[in-house]
Amino acid sequence: SEVDAVILPGGFGAAKNLCNFALAGAGFEVNAEVASFLKAVHEAGKPIGFVCIAPAIGAKLFGPEKAEFTIGTDAGTAEALQQSGGGRHVNCTVHNVVVDRRLKIVSTPAYMLAGRITEAEAGINKLVQAVLDLA
Repeated sequence: SEVDAVILPGGFGAAKNLCNFALAGAGFEVNAEVASFLKAVHEAGKPIGFVCIAPAIGAKLFGPEKAEFTIGTDAGTAEALQQSGGGRHVNCTVHNVVVDRRLKIVSTPAYMLAGRITEAEAGINKLVQAVLDLA
């Protein structure tokens, strides 16, 4: 009840500390505390945003519910994420987001595709707005 929404940043820290995708690839696991928190937020019907590589966490946790997510356009990474938990990867440009309204999950590629910060900013701003709209 104290949380209206959650947005997980991406980057190497997320792929190494919030989960171990950076080290284990498709067989990765999500940190138990992170998984417990995100599942509680999801069960409460609150929206969750995933930026950059953080959609790996969403794919692992909510893929079995057929979540839609994006990490951009990299086919190899998308396939690894789908193998990790299911769900459906949707190709997306750096400036856009994928919104799964049914599960209240929003994702954007950010630096999975961005060549400069202004490119990442456009998609991240859209993600924040979409998460707020779902809250």
